[in-house]
Amino acid sequence: MRKLRIKTLSRSIFILLLVALNIGCDQLSKSIVRQEVSYNDNIKIFSDHFTLMKVENTGAFLSLGSALPTSIKFLFLTLFPILAIALATYWLLVKTRVPYLIVIGSCFLIGGGIGNLFDRLLYGSVTDFLHIDFGVFQTGVFNLADVSIMFGMTLIVIQAYILNNLNRSQLVDH
Repeated sequence: MRKLRIKTLSRSIFILLLVALNIGCDQLSKSIVRQEVSYNDNIKIFSDHFTLMKVENTGAFLSLGSALPTSIKFLFLTLFPILAIALATYWLLVKTRVPYLIVIGSCFLIGGGIGNLFDRLLYGSVTDFLHIDFGVFQTGVFNLADVSIMFGMTLIVIQAYILNNLNRSQLVDH
């Protein structure tokens, strides 16, 4: 029984540390950009393909929802995300039989979500500053919280693909 408690506590600490690491990296990078980069700057990191610029995003992904009325924007971009993050965190801490990639992916999703929520609550907008342009492949301006969210989703999709293929092979084998 004691070993189970230690294992559960260790797992919870790992989850909270990974979420905090995601939040910390995101907030540190945004803080540096807010202090060191002007709004008109376009800093070339890797030729014209990878640039740094400061943009304040009052909407969600790719500024979606930025023109919504304030009350609707608050509901969809603040209140619902807070509820979703709280439920996801609770689920992750309570459910102990979750595949490893889903745990890691969820930590990245939660950390990225909290990083962007923190900006929205404190500043009224989210600071974005990275842009990739390889001709055919081009992104909007994004931040490290967005990278965390995309990485987390990728891990979850990979795990779902693995589980789906395992389930199919078990169906074929029986």
